[in-house]
Amino acid sequence: MTTMESLIGLVNRIQRACTVLGDYGGGGDNTFSSLWEALPSVAVVGGQFWEVVGFGEYRRARFSPKRIRYCHEAAFGVAAAQDRKWTTGVCGIPSPAKKEIYRFWSMVRKEIQDETDRITGRTKQISNVPIHLSIYSPNVVNLTLIDLPGLTKVAVEGQPETIVEDIENMVRSYVEKPNSIILAISPANQDIATSDAIKLAREVDPSGERTFGVLTKLDLMDKGTNALDVLEGRSYRLQHPWVGIVNRSQADINKNVDMIVARRKEREYFATSPDYGHLASKMGSEYLAKLLSKHLETVIRARIPSITSLINKSIDELESELDHLGRPIAVDAGAQLYTILELCRAFDRIFKEHLDGGRPGGDRIYGVFDNQLPAALRKLPFDRHLSLQNVKKIVSEADGYQPHLIAPEQGYRRLIEGSLNYFRGPAEASVDAVHFVLKELVRKSIGETQELKRFPTLQAEIAAATGESLEKFREDSKKTVIRLVEMEASYLTVEFFRKLPQEVEKGGNPAGGNTAASNVDRYSEGHFRRIASNVSSYVNMVSDTLRNTIPKAVVHCQVREAKQSLLNHFYTQIGRKEGKQLSNMLDEDPALMERRQQCAKRLELYKSARDEIDSVSWVR
Repeated sequence: MTTMESLIGLVNRIQRACTVLGDYGGGGDNTFSSLWEALPSVAVVGGQFWEVVGFGEYRRARFSPKRIRYCHEAAFGVAAAQDRKWTTGVCGIPSPAKKEIYRFWSMVRKEIQDETDRITGRTKQISNVPIHLSIYSPNVVNLTLIDLPGLTKVAVEGQPETIVEDIENMVRSYVEKPNSIILAISPANQDIATSDAIKLAREVDPSGERTFGVLTKLDLMDKGTNALDVLEGRSYRLQHPWVGIVNRSQADINKNVDMIVARRKEREYFATSPDYGHLASKMGSEYLAKLLSKHLETVIRARIPSITSLINKSIDELESELDHLGRPIAVDAGAQLYTILELCRAFDRIFKEHLDGGRPGGDRIYGVFDNQLPAALRKLPFDRHLSLQNVKKIVSEADGYQPHLIAPEQGYRRLIEGSLNYFRGPAEASVDAVHFVLKELVRKSIGETQELKRFPTLQAEIAAATGESLEKFREDSKKTVIRLVEMEASYLTVEFFRKLPQEVEKGGNPAGGNTAASNVDRYSEGHFRRIASNVSSYVNMVSDTLRNTIPKAVVHCQVREAKQSLLNHFYTQIGRKEGKQLSNMLDEDPALMERRQQCAKRLELYKSARDEIDSVSWVR
């Protein structure tokens, strides 16, 4: 069976863990879901309300205007737990990090002052970071509340001009949360219509579902007046009943009047009061503490399922993000080398997926062969090279002082060799185009390798190494395609030339014809046109061959090598590096390191909260 103690203690322990790990609601990192904001709590607005849990005005002795400071500068998380083993007094633990135990209020006050100075820097600034204090005593009820700085109207000496707005914004950040129970404290000797606490509560909780109204200083009202209109809900109605309390006076505090005595005096005041006697059973600090404790327990019980759901969802998200960010790097050289190799393999795998079609980009290489290369071949200036004037010029120059007898073989060779030289341009352009595509795929693959994103130095090293490899592959590929062109020029296809005499005879020089007429024909325009046509036919034949062989050479020398050995030289290099050099390569982006640390801390918080919830029995 869950008890009030276990439920409220559960929230208190989770809140303390939240503060230690940087989740404290009204500030902090908004990129994470706030567990603090999901936890029900009682937020005290309008004054430092400490006697409600029965452990005195000790904090007022620290923060009273009559003492050291005008107001306390940080939200104060107070957890009171009834503990019978502390029969000789109280046990105060003001620091969740130190977890030190203080038996005397003077020690608690000093620790609170030191903690406040640490947070606010010994100034009169305020801070959203709450200070936690746990109180264990047989004389308190189980209750967790957030005591907020009192609202102020003007800045005093030493405070910034914005202190009024800063305090209101801070208080508002706590009370506007839907899981916050608002304890709005107003003095009875002041018109309720002018109460800052009620005004703020009305703004953030217009229905009054989350607001408990508290009237203090009932004993200080002018004679003949009372606060019944407020306490009985006629002046301002809330869904929860108003509660009046009577605290110790400053004189009682100075005299160190015991809290047990103060509570007895309070009970006597209400029991004997002619104005409030009929409400005595529902007045006083003890009643208010029990009322709040019971209501808080009810709210906590109702919120536990949604809190558990938030915790489980957040744990899954954080673990997924940590996997995405990667775990911390080991310090020994062997593990670092292994990590680098694994990262390189991850990059290489994505790069191959681009080439093989698993990811987009590899099809652009086929586009070079299917579109760019044929288009470049069609644009070659063969028409100009094989013009009638140029053919006649080259053939005549090749004949020298003695004209050719049958077919101008040297003229043919020069015309063909000159034509084939034009193929160098498209061949080299194809190599360069594929090189550009491969470089782009490397760049994309590095960016898509999630594991590499944490290591900008290693990214740069891989980019440089792959760039060198691709450049080498390009050089080899250019040599190969140029060699293909030169091979075509160095040995012409014999069958093509064997057909030429027959075609010449068929073209108008039949056997037994007039020899003189034939000699004249050899120097006519028709003769040179046939030469140009024959050369064009041969060049087209070579073009078709190169259109098929250039892609083969490019794929063999560049694409295939990139798939098989893109990082081989890099592997050889890193195998020779020392531990410090390997560590430098794994120098992470500071922003990612910070994000991982934040995720790890928040994951620790949520797992701790889950364990706390699991430790409580939920049998009804």
